[in-house]
Amino acid sequence: MAIGIIYLQVIQKRFKQVKDQGEKAMAQLNDNEIHWKPNEVSNSVAVIVKHMSGNMHSRWKDFLTTDGEKSDRNRDQEFVDTIATNQEMFELWEKGWEVLFTALNHLHEHDLEKHISIRGEALVIIDAIERQLAHYASHVGQILYISKQLKGDTWQTLSIPKGKSEAYLRGDSLNS
Repeated sequence: MAIGIIYLQVIQKRFKQVKDQGEKAMAQLNDNEIHWKPNEVSNSVAVIVKHMSGNMHSRWKDFLTTDGEKSDRNRDQEFVDTIATNQEMFELWEKGWEVLFTALNHLHEHDLEKHISIRGEALVIIDAIERQLAHYASHVGQILYISKQLKGDTWQTLSIPKGKSEAYLRGDSLNS
């Protein structure tokens, strides 16, 4: 199999893993917790999701044919908390990821050598994809950190629990 085809499969898998982690963290929060932020210069989970969705719409809509910073994007508004409920937040989250995965599903191996622009900067498509993966992964990391802070002892881990690595390697059940 050609490396371009493998890359497109791998990158879809990585984006899905980032999405899944964010969803598992956000699912542990209630309608009030999605608005919590540690201080005035930080963002709440709701605002992070709003920003990510806006970014995804801007970057991935017409991915191959238009600049990744769309003229109708209001980036500053993405940082104003207007989301009312967890359900509304998840709907916005899904809309952003839908645009991203639709664009990725339409890419072909030969597209990977093309250039696109983001804010007028020319990027090879692989670079543009990797840039967005890093961006979204960093924001999902913020969502996880905030969620862990809020949930404390009731946090349901998304990976191997602390102190359970050896049990995991032995193939023991981690649910006990």
